[in-house]
Amino acid sequence: MNGQFIPSTKLGEKTLNKLWECTRLQGDMPGFAKAITAILGAMRGEDDQEFSMTGTVLSDPVLTQKVLRLANSSMYSAFGQHVNTITKAVLVLGTEAIGHLALGLKLIEELSNASPGSGIAHIEMEKAVLAGMVAREVAGSADPRSAEEAVVCSMLQTLGRMMLTFYMPERWTELQERAGEGREGDAAQELLGLSIEEIGRATAIHWGLPKNLIAGMRNVGPIDPDAGIGHQDWIAGISTMSRLCAESLWHDNEAGAAEVQRLTEDYAGMLGVSPQQLQTAIEQAKVVAAADLSIAPLSKPAERRAKALARTRQRQEGNKILLSGLADMRDVVDSASPGQMVSIALETVFQGLDFSRAVAFVHNRRESRYAARMCFGEGMKEKLGQMVFDDAYEPNVFHAALTSDRVIFIENARDPKFAAKLPAWWKGTLSEARSFIVLPLSAHGHPAGFIYGDWDESFPPIELSQTEFSLLNDMRALVAKAVEHRQQLETASNRVA
Repeated sequence: MNGQFIPSTKLGEKTLNKLWECTRLQGDMPGFAKAITAILGAMRGEDDQEFSMTGTVLSDPVLTQKVLRLANSSMYSAFGQHVNTITKAVLVLGTEAIGHLALGLKLIEELSNASPGSGIAHIEMEKAVLAGMVAREVAGSADPRSAEEAVVCSMLQTLGRMMLTFYMPERWTELQERAGEGREGDAAQELLGLSIEEIGRATAIHWGLPKNLIAGMRNVGPIDPDAGIGHQDWIAGISTMSRLCAESLWHDNEAGAAEVQRLTEDYAGMLGVSPQQLQTAIEQAKVVAAADLSIAPLSKPAERRAKALARTRQRQEGNKILLSGLADMRDVVDSASPGQMVSIALETVFQGLDFSRAVAFVHNRRESRYAARMCFGEGMKEKLGQMVFDDAYEPNVFHAALTSDRVIFIENARDPKFAAKLPAWWKGTLSEARSFIVLPLSAHGHPAGFIYGDWDESFPPIELSQTEFSLLNDMRALVAKAVEHRQQLETASNRVA
């Protein structure tokens, strides 16, 4: 712990006592205090520090993925791009960087889970997240190793505002009525007995956050680089600039853009980054924020909701097509040939899932190979003869699907780390795909072929529901039934002959 924050006035002491009472009643950022205790304990460990951090990270699946992604990022390319375990990630990144990443993630997670009744609290949370995004991009240009520390400190800069809007919304309303929206801090000393920044600092001390993070929460104006700038001042400076940028960016208007430009010019010298580099980093943060935030004007929520509704309607219509196709397959399963069943299935998934291209591959046992036989999609007929490969096992995604006999969905086929799992015939014929699905078809436990379908760049990111996976598996089962039925008929005919 870092001691206790002592307000300078009785009113300030009363405000903090009320705040701690509210957090106790509603839950101290539900579970956040317990989470940071584990994280900080791992950061402060001695002989078992690395192992302790590994265990802490592995207890959280989301954090595990984020740590592995960071360890394999270009920022740490000098250490090699093949970090597959958290133990190695801890050695590459260091316990401090991972601790800061974990703290930032937990702060966002717990604030989100608190579900306050006031929309104002969500706004403050999104501004904090946006500040963290700006800090990550800016620090990545100046001092990548300090990026996660800068992210946490930038979010903590708004901790006082978040605490008030989450736990004491009625006092926040009074501040707005007294000073006006956006100027709440001007009335804080009079109404609360301490500044909003002091409330944030008191909360951080109450949680037992490290001294370096508390130091980074300070509001620091531009410092002349010739005066000599220590690491803590640099972190506080980047955190302050990120918070102010987030406030301006959030509104997504001309006045905000002008303020961001002014801030980049003011802080560039202190941070050791050119104004142009700062602008570029902030623009990148805007792109990420527009996709990740939910209610900020920057993220255009009305437009996003409209697109989401359109996708939902499209998905519902697509599922109707899948259900209709399945009904057709059930009607003819006892009389149709396997080829006819595959044709119905191929047409159904092509239309129902809105594929860019769809291809049916058949296993030819005599020739020991798989070959494309039917296809839909622009330019596919000309490529049909090129889509052939041997059935001898190779370590790629298609043989993996056929061996495991389960539907495989590849969300990002263009991930460089996935390239080795894609065969040459696919790269020569289907590499325009961004995402694809493989539906293996079998009979009596042996591969009979598979259906392939993909989406190109013209489609938004693809997400398949459990309902759609179930429909695809029903389709596979009907094709398998048709193949097995045909094999039984052929066996019976041979016996008679």
